[in-house]
Amino acid sequence: MRAVGYFRERKGEESLAEQNKAFLEFCRSNGYEAAAVFLDTSPAPDDVGGFRQMMEFLRNQRQRGFLLVAVPDLGGLGDNLRESAQRYFQLSSLGVGVVAMDGSADLEDELLKQWAATRKNGRLGERVRAAMRKKAVKGEALGRPPYGYRVGPRGRLQVMPEEGSVVRYIFRLYLKDDLGIRRIARRLNEEEIRTRRGQLWSMVTARDLLRNRAYLGTYSRFGVRVPASHPPLISPEDFRRVQERLDQRRPKSSGRQAARFLLSGLAYCGYCGNKMMGVTRRQHWQRRSDGEMRSALYRYYQCESRTNRSLCDYHTRRAEALDEEVRQALLDGPAEEVAAAAAEEPPLEVQGRQLRDKMRRLDRRLEQYLDAATSGRINSERLRSLGVEVASQRLATEEALAERQRRAQLRVTEAERRQRRRDALARCREQWDQLTFPERHDLLREVLERVVVRDESVQVSLRP
Repeated sequence: MRAVGYFRERKGEESLAEQNKAFLEFCRSNGYEAAAVFLDTSPAPDDVGGFRQMMEFLRNQRQRGFLLVAVPDLGGLGDNLRESAQRYFQLSSLGVGVVAMDGSADLEDELLKQWAATRKNGRLGERVRAAMRKKAVKGEALGRPPYGYRVGPRGRLQVMPEEGSVVRYIFRLYLKDDLGIRRIARRLNEEEIRTRRGQLWSMVTARDLLRNRAYLGTYSRFGVRVPASHPPLISPEDFRRVQERLDQRRPKSSGRQAARFLLSGLAYCGYCGNKMMGVTRRQHWQRRSDGEMRSALYRYYQCESRTNRSLCDYHTRRAEALDEEVRQALLDGPAEEVAAAAAEEPPLEVQGRQLRDKMRRLDRRLEQYLDAATSGRINSERLRSLGVEVASQRLATEEALAERQRRAQLRVTEAERRQRRRDALARCREQWDQLTFPERHDLLREVLERVVVRDESVQVSLRP
């Protein structure tokens, strides 16, 4: 698994260099590949902050393997608890796991504990943290138990027979039947085996389960590791063999740039609404006629939902054909559409005020959801669903505000912007064959809002 480090400069805490050193040691100890590190050294403009850079990196890297974000602790995500909550759920909306290097097993549970304490006392009392560490030393479970276990009467983990059987089944599929992570998730979903929350299995949930040392009978929390604290589900030898195979199958960095696709980030599945991701695959086969080995490279767009969870049908489009179809749609569209849409857009100052008001409303909604969860009015599953929804909306609003601020800083007038769009559309229509890939890539992002892809049709929407 590949890990990304995110660190902030905090008064009285470890320096950025010390945090980075701890991150590299954390990766080495847990068998992670350090993929990148992002830093926030001081309040930064919204469009260049380390957190936003990391979010963009994660969006672009999801198809290249499993990712998680490592932070020193929950407070390492934001300046205050509300911002930490926002950023935790924003990362969750990308399907990215977040782990704390201080040993906190479940940041969502930690968030609720701190939120409850803050609401009660105005701040998190040290005695709360000390009490939690004391429980961890005793091997008493804190937070949500791992799949396969429940919390017993003395606070220790106990095996749940049905879930425990699924855990052993997953390890057997990987170790004995030699199924990959994707095929394991598909097998579980086809057999109608669900996660504890009743959800479909994904590559990430299957991979995280195979990596979880709790199945050895070892409890880890707050930097405390207690061996033989609860009944194991997997033998040490089988667990070791699984980890070795996972490490061997982890993609090695080759130094090559990933193949780029013209419509990455613009193409959406017309059936489920999720993004279409670019996929490059090389296939090898042997000709029956003469036994000669042949190979071919295939590039296509595929629905992300199908890739991760088999939630959507197998909708794919050949990359060259879809790129050309979009280009043809631009050739056939009216030149005045861009200008007409832009003329209806409200002034930048009004947009910025509206977006900031929306962010404040979303902040209040998240606080209400956290209050409801800590008071028991909603369960953790509902909190996660609502938290991801509101965090995704806030992230989109933040990005929209950053774009408006960038344009305001550049003092781009409405007339200039409309003319730039018209010029970009004209270049797409008249000079396509003479343009390089980067030029085509940038021009499409200048003129296109989104491309909705169906098996037999494409709907192209121009940016306002």
